[in-house]
Amino acid sequence: MGEVHGVCPDRFELVRLVLDAQLEAGDVGTSVAVFVDGEPVVDLWGGYVDEARTVPWSRDTIVNVWSTTKTMTALCALIAADRGLLDLDAPVARYWPEFAAAGKENVLVRHTLAHTAGLPSLRGPHTIEDLYDWPAVTAGLAAQAPEWEPGTAAGYHSLSQGYLVGEVLRRATGRTLGAFFADEVAGPLGLDFHIGLPAEHDGRVSPVIPPPSEFARPPGDAARDAGEADEADEAGDGDQPRLYAAAANTTAWRRAEIPAANGHGNARSIAAALAVLASGGVSQGVRLLSPAGCARAWEEQFHGVDRVLGGGPVHYGMGFRLEGRAGTWGGWGGSVALFDPDHRMAMAFAMNRMRDADTRGLDLILAVYDGLGL
Repeated sequence: MGEVHGVCPDRFELVRLVLDAQLEAGDVGTSVAVFVDGEPVVDLWGGYVDEARTVPWSRDTIVNVWSTTKTMTALCALIAADRGLLDLDAPVARYWPEFAAAGKENVLVRHTLAHTAGLPSLRGPHTIEDLYDWPAVTAGLAAQAPEWEPGTAAGYHSLSQGYLVGEVLRRATGRTLGAFFADEVAGPLGLDFHIGLPAEHDGRVSPVIPPPSEFARPPGDAARDAGEADEADEAGDGDQPRLYAAAANTTAWRRAEIPAANGHGNARSIAAALAVLASGGVSQGVRLLSPAGCARAWEEQFHGVDRVLGGGPVHYGMGFRLEGRAGTWGGWGGSVALFDPDHRMAMAFAMNRMRDADTRGLDLILAVYDGLGL
């Protein structure tokens, strides 16, 4: 078990206790953070960077957080819209003319954020290495026909969402999503979060520890060794390459921009970014959004059963799953992020040990609400 470090006021002591219990139960390295009224109140980390437990997890350790990256991608789109650089109600083809092919002329920008664009799968890429070729992936999406009438149904766009939103933003602003995030979010807020990780940060990255399901296939499985890729069982349709978790530990993965899946950061930076949406557009005294720009995040875009994920009904807002006005999303293996404007709170959890069935993030969310007296 690794020792828990950081800041945690008495009213949030349950958060520390839950994090400590998770480490004692077998977690390796972890971080959790809570912002209230745009300011940090909980900032905890503990455990180890490596599975052998020889290198302690430090305040500045970062890790790949998989689909929790989508919360940062959505925030970029909301900022661009608030500044008049992007119209969320416009057709994607206004910015990306080639995208109108194959019956997609009515796909709106907001459809790409809400998993309703009808493009849940990447038809072209066959191996994970193909995902690193941005022009090829986006050209494939532009040529692809939608699987349903855009806007009428939802199906989790596990990898495609990042390319769709990212290419629209690139066409509208002249910057890649990773560059836009660095300039307009990470820079002003002083965040340690990266979509496309510069080499100078490699030494601070904790490798992800794959979940047990990653070893279900026999050693030497040709498909696995070739790097088949889809975000775990989240997409589950077999139409795009299937991700294997250890891919996140490669240099090529870190350098690429995959705005739906390869953000590297820690809980502190994720919570600080989402505090913008929880606190009327301001985090740590820096305004990034107007109140009206924040409110667009919880405009409901879909309510029903997700065609890809299945299960019970979901509510999708502008890039987030909604619970009332609170927005949330999580990443493969356990990371999670949440913002709650009614309680002006944002929280995040990031870790290196991935699990197939996981309640760690939920346990921490409940502990945070306990600290809020709810």
